[in-house]
Amino acid sequence: MDTANLTREETAARSAAVTVRSIRVELDLTGAPERARTGFPTRTVVEFEATTGETWLDFIGESVDRVELNGSEADVDFDGARIRLRGLSSTNVVIVDAVGAYSRSGEGMHRFHDPVDQHTYLYTQYEPADSRRVMACFEQPDMKASYTFVVDAPAGWEVLSNQSPAKVDVGVGVQRVEFAPTPPISSYITSVAAGPYARVDGEWARDDQRIELGVFARRSLAQHLESDEILEITRQGLDFFTDAFAYPYPWGKYDQIFVPEYNLGAMENPGLVTFTESYLSRGAATDAQRAARANTILHEMAHMWFGDLVTMKWWDDLWLKESFADYMGSHASAAATRFRDAWVKFAANRKAWAYQQDQLPTTHPIVADITDLEAAKLNFDGITYAKGAAVLKQLVAFVGDDAFFEGARRYFAANAFGNTTLDDFLVQLSDVSGRDMRGWSRAWLETSGVSTLHLESDADGRRVLVQSDARPHRLRVGAYGWSDGRLVRIGQTALDIAEERTPFELPDAELVIVNDDDLTYAKVRLDEKSLATVASSLSSVEDPLARALLWSSLWNATRDGELDAARYLAIVRDHAPGEPNVGLLAGILANAAFALRHFVSDARRDEEQRAWTECTWSTMSAADVGSDAQLSWARALATASVLDDARHVEVRAMLDGESPEGLTIDPDLRWQLLTALAATGHATAADIAAEEQRDDTGSGRTAARRALASRPSASVRAAAWDAAWNDLTLSNDHLDASIGGFRAGGRRDLIAEFDEEYFSRIADAWRTRSIELAQRLVVGLFPATESLDLVDAWLAQNEDAPAALTRIVVEQRDHLARDLRVRAAQS
Repeated sequence: MDTANLTREETAARSAAVTVRSIRVELDLTGAPERARTGFPTRTVVEFEATTGETWLDFIGESVDRVELNGSEADVDFDGARIRLRGLSSTNVVIVDAVGAYSRSGEGMHRFHDPVDQHTYLYTQYEPADSRRVMACFEQPDMKASYTFVVDAPAGWEVLSNQSPAKVDVGVGVQRVEFAPTPPISSYITSVAAGPYARVDGEWARDDQRIELGVFARRSLAQHLESDEILEITRQGLDFFTDAFAYPYPWGKYDQIFVPEYNLGAMENPGLVTFTESYLSRGAATDAQRAARANTILHEMAHMWFGDLVTMKWWDDLWLKESFADYMGSHASAAATRFRDAWVKFAANRKAWAYQQDQLPTTHPIVADITDLEAAKLNFDGITYAKGAAVLKQLVAFVGDDAFFEGARRYFAANAFGNTTLDDFLVQLSDVSGRDMRGWSRAWLETSGVSTLHLESDADGRRVLVQSDARPHRLRVGAYGWSDGRLVRIGQTALDIAEERTPFELPDAELVIVNDDDLTYAKVRLDEKSLATVASSLSSVEDPLARALLWSSLWNATRDGELDAARYLAIVRDHAPGEPNVGLLAGILANAAFALRHFVSDARRDEEQRAWTECTWSTMSAADVGSDAQLSWARALATASVLDDARHVEVRAMLDGESPEGLTIDPDLRWQLLTALAATGHATAADIAAEEQRDDTGSGRTAARRALASRPSASVRAAAWDAAWNDLTLSNDHLDASIGGFRAGGRRDLIAEFDEEYFSRIADAWRTRSIELAQRLVVGLFPATESLDLVDAWLAQNEDAPAALTRIVVEQRDHLARDLRVRAAQS
């Protein structure tokens, strides 16, 4: 057995026999700026009680050099993932001296050297099980402890952790920072960051509570930090959650740090939340981008209660934190910030992720069966996040806002600093609402799959709401008609349904929207009359949430092969240029690009691609000067131009300064446009080198790698292929760039020769690379073949492959099968 892949059963046995009291972690990061130094000394002192004579500590690093147990030297029994401890007493103190490894994969202690100013930046990322790359620990969420971090670092660096410094000693060129002990927390949400980060301070106060706020970023990005808005959203969130949860913010301070080469959007480490630098625009940004950042800030803040204060016992109940935080991100955005339309984007964009995941053969209940850590890693998915949030939205409609939040308050009060399961939440909600929540849980949390709803008429002419399977829904059906040139709601019927067919009354209308107001989780099909109205008049629908639901319905029908992809794209060309909600527009543009690559039949692809390129160019050119729409369509033009070079002369002119009035061609958009030229043979390596010299930053170097790998040459693509598999020095971002360049433009003529080699490599990659990098290889390089023969052969021949690897391959097979099925239906 791979001892790094902890199982649910063995960790449950460990927590039953071991009670951890405190952990002290001493890290020597003084050598981090030395690039040749691959590791850092780490000492862990663990105090715990035991009812067993033997257990283990988790650690993954360069070496374990010394183990002391209860004052005596102990043998070092270390297999690369576990440190075996024998001869335990009822009360124990273990000291482990080891060397951790600096990471380039975003797992553990990630180290980044900034090419702009040559400064070194460190941060940690652990979820679900990478704190063992920095310290010896009990790597499971139900073994909470008080942690004290002590960090040696170069003088002048910011040194941060979950708590504020209790003591700082400054020496010659170095400093030692000892942080205050944390309240009881799980290992995966401990955190350390160190480096010459730029810092902006703030404060939030409520009654007698005062919380110090900090916002951090690399110095070379400080000018792009937008700290005033970030601090404003933070204060609004703390106001909202303090009232909503009736439990004071429990972590002492609230720092937020934006870090390079981050694998996630953000991570909820209490007192030190980490965010991807992608949330810091290096030039132009739409209001939708700022809304997304606000949503993520509030999502992570909700975790301070859902996940950090009260934590699931094991990863089966991951939804107890992620589903709630996803729901709260949108809810708090709409209720407490200027981004009042958060539920609009949720309906069209976030739920699309859930619908896609829930139709895969590997779908699972929201309360999942997670047997080990590899399975946990893959369950940070559209079910746990977006479907869980959508189901909670329906739950709120079912029991009411007051009952839902009162149930949450009681849940926190009863379980503060503890660990819980599904029943712990349901019992509180049942008591408050007066409803037995077990039936709701069985229907929505403990089953998988998505219902499809559509309208029919019965023999008496009454409308009948039909669902594909019998599941309880509380929803509304809206009737829309014309008023002053706009389509507005003229009637609405509320329904509680549980059967496959439910008759109801609704006035005749030009457009009928099932699941009006988006209360439930279900795909919705439009009747023929409504579809015709949408095709001709979608941009005339006044309510943005109604438009979101219609765009969602169109996209789901296209993905399922029930709406011709060419008809979908025609609707997009007709109505996306008039879509005023930029958050909606961003999702529409992304779906259009995806439909072109995956769902349009081969015979029509060139024609449809050309029509789309011209649509992006003309709409960008006609957009209001300096508007978010203008920027959004410019980005869509860059994406379209990777596949179609009809506007390559104009794209080159944009790079040379001849852009539409008001359009900001910032470094990121420049790279998008240049990569499009490179992929279609209209930019050279010299062009890319010149642009990299112009933007010699971490982002610029990553973008240059992608652009170079995108050039339409068989030898270039072969070099990108080789680098992805064999260059072990590539960081996570550079690996993505090599993969993206290899796949650029859908040029199967350049890369199809590697199809069989892919299947010969993936098992070894999964065995030898970290799960983060292996997953990028297996997903990113999966070949878009014209049949399923190769993948089916691999699955048949590798029945004993690790379950997590098999899951990824099965999911990629399903995506490919859908593409082939939808294209064939249109041929």
